[in-house]
Amino acid sequence: MNHDNSKKSTERPQIDRSSSQDSLDELSMDDYWKELENIHETSKNNHREQEVVVVKEPDEGELEEEWLKEAGLSNLFSESTGESLDSMVFLSTLTRTQTAAVQKRVETVSQTLRKKNKPYQVPDVRDIFRQQSDSKEKVSGESEPSSVTAIENKNEAQDEVKDDPEFSLGISEKTTLLEDVPVSETDINLEISFAEQAANLKDSSIGKMCKGKEDDTQLPNFRLPKDKTGTTKIGDLAPQDMKKVYSLALIELTALYDLLGTEFKQQKAIKIKTKDSGLFGVPLSVLLEQDQKKVPGTRIPLIFHKLISQIEEARLDTEGLLRIPGVAARVKSLCQELEAKFYEGTFNWESVKQHDAASLLKLFIRELPQPLLTVEYLKAFQDVQNLPTKKHQLQALNLLVLLLPEANRDTLKILLEFLERVIEHRDKNKMTLNNVAMVMAPNLFTFHGLGSKTIEQSEFVMAAGTANVMRFMIKYQKLLWTIPKFIVNQVRKQNTASQKKEKKDKAMKKLLKKMAYDKEKHEKQDKSPNDADVPQGVIRVQAPHLSKVSMAIQLTEELKASDIVARFLSQKSGVVQALKKEEVFLYEIGGNIGERCLDDDTYMKDLYQLNPNAEWVIKYKHS
Repeated sequence: MNHDNSKKSTERPQIDRSSSQDSLDELSMDDYWKELENIHETSKNNHREQEVVVVKEPDEGELEEEWLKEAGLSNLFSESTGESLDSMVFLSTLTRTQTAAVQKRVETVSQTLRKKNKPYQVPDVRDIFRQQSDSKEKVSGESEPSSVTAIENKNEAQDEVKDDPEFSLGISEKTTLLEDVPVSETDINLEISFAEQAANLKDSSIGKMCKGKEDDTQLPNFRLPKDKTGTTKIGDLAPQDMKKVYSLALIELTALYDLLGTEFKQQKAIKIKTKDSGLFGVPLSVLLEQDQKKVPGTRIPLIFHKLISQIEEARLDTEGLLRIPGVAARVKSLCQELEAKFYEGTFNWESVKQHDAASLLKLFIRELPQPLLTVEYLKAFQDVQNLPTKKHQLQALNLLVLLLPEANRDTLKILLEFLERVIEHRDKNKMTLNNVAMVMAPNLFTFHGLGSKTIEQSEFVMAAGTANVMRFMIKYQKLLWTIPKFIVNQVRKQNTASQKKEKKDKAMKKLLKKMAYDKEKHEKQDKSPNDADVPQGVIRVQAPHLSKVSMAIQLTEELKASDIVARFLSQKSGVVQALKKEEVFLYEIGGNIGERCLDDDTYMKDLYQLNPNAEWVIKYKHS
């Protein structure tokens, strides 16, 4: 490590007053710079060899090609046709702004491949979004289509999966969208695509009102209007649906950044040699693999969890908690001792002082071979500060959290929840939201391995910006872990469309064997096995792990998921006497969703109308 550079970076830049500085006058940046100095001091004392993670500069079109792969659309520029049917279904559920984002990347890749004289061609954008039934009318040698033409053709395909009016994907006309967008600045609309909202507000009078300079020192109390079909949190959906959520979130975030004039670039790190055992400087995936051998099902590193517990055991009232560093020599010694004794269970935790534990926690985050927010998205997290309004920033952060790998996301969640608890004791520990954000921002955003060279003029702007992003993540964390309803509805659309195509294929095969008989048989198989014995307006709920394993429930306007769980738990036997409400949940399984854990306030009649073919099962939530 170049120590001269390290020293230089800790000095406060002597720069002219900028707008970013003005907006943070009320937020003392002292905590940020002191923390940065502590970080560099610790780094020098440890003499730890850090390998620099080289971020590869992509060739022309490579970034867009990688983006299409990440979005699950690699078959659009490769010779493989195996996933083309899935892609048609996927593309048919996109909003206009999402379609434009995909089209922009496809056209860039297409132009790049033509320049390189590749043997295969990227399909014409119109072909990508056109219904298969229109394929006979395709004209060879067509010129590159305009954006409007591509969207129109895609919308024809979309008609195929528009049978359910309950699904609002944000594809309505501008006038309708403006009526749907909440008037209150503190309401977050999760029913309509964020990019669609931005597109339709951009040139409107409402949009112009939002363009004024916002006061960065005050964070509004953003709220989510109640969704009668239930709020979906990260962890509530089955893996196969979460994979779809990831692709949709990537496309939606890109569309939002495109519309707001901010460049969205995923960074790619060249692989480096990392430790394959130990505690500090070990990849999260490796840590979890070795931890799961000791504690099956664990989702965050055991050392991370233990350090947080150690800080909390000594109470969170300590003044300067997280801000005041532990004694450097002692922290270094504890780090070495932990490496040797933690997994043996022989480490003496009683000797660890609270400030030392806090320093070890921050050290753990910094020493990760790749940042907690990942190399791919670290810059995108930093660039959130460039978006025009706080609402846009919150929407972008929501999508970025959805894009994080599961291990990173789970670890970040535990960290943010801990920081929130520290702030709850601010009257005694003097650590407000601003103080905690200033202290933690350098640990999450100034990643050692990227070897970032910040010029003095931009250093303060980045410091203030990342501290603001940190404040957002702490204050709005419950919102950030919510999957927007419009994305869940797009997943439902995809599942419905896929099932329709599968049924058509099965029906065709059966008809070829024995036309009349097999067609009748197929229609019978489509019926739910409970159709015959369940009256209209009644659902059958299964609870295979409880004493009462099945119950017919009459749907009413006010019946909630929590009411159903309570009915089952009231049927107690000795086996389930100790069972608590917090341990079991009602699940929506099948129909147009893979599997979804329902929140307590889900109104069952509304959800039943959205997904009438689902099965309803009470079971333990996956930890």
